[in-house]
Amino acid sequence: MKLRTKLFHALFLMTRPMTLGARALVHDRAAGSVFLVRHSYVPGWQLPGGGVEPGETMEQALARELREEGNLELTGPPTLRSLHFNRRASRRDHVGFYLVETFRQSAPKTPDREIAEAGFFPLAALPAETTAATMARIGEVFHGHPVSPDW
Repeated sequence: MKLRTKLFHALFLMTRPMTLGARALVHDRAAGSVFLVRHSYVPGWQLPGGGVEPGETMEQALARELREEGNLELTGPPTLRSLHFNRRASRRDHVGFYLVETFRQSAPKTPDREIAEAGFFPLAALPAETTAATMARIGEVFHGHPVSPDW
């Protein structure tokens, strides 16, 4: 892990000792694809999402993150699928996992400082660098795998 990333995480933990995040499996049923992002600061393709800010609900945070990371707008309520403990991030990080199937995308996401790449991928042709947590959530939703308490 880069020194800058380690310092950011240390500062984050000191100012927000308990963290809560929201991530989404954005599923385009018609195309049989899911939306993934590749961040500029961590390896692998992941589900879009991020931290819940003070004063936000999990759904508000999810909507904000989808706009920021994918130019995606919710057009119906997301479905809360599960809650997870993200022990890889810290001893105090939890993630609300949502399924989003009613949305629109105003334009394809172009790279920026946070998002190196983003796009829809067919379920049968996910990028080789898709993270284990992302693959686990896809397995839980589409293949009936047991829901893990861990992210």
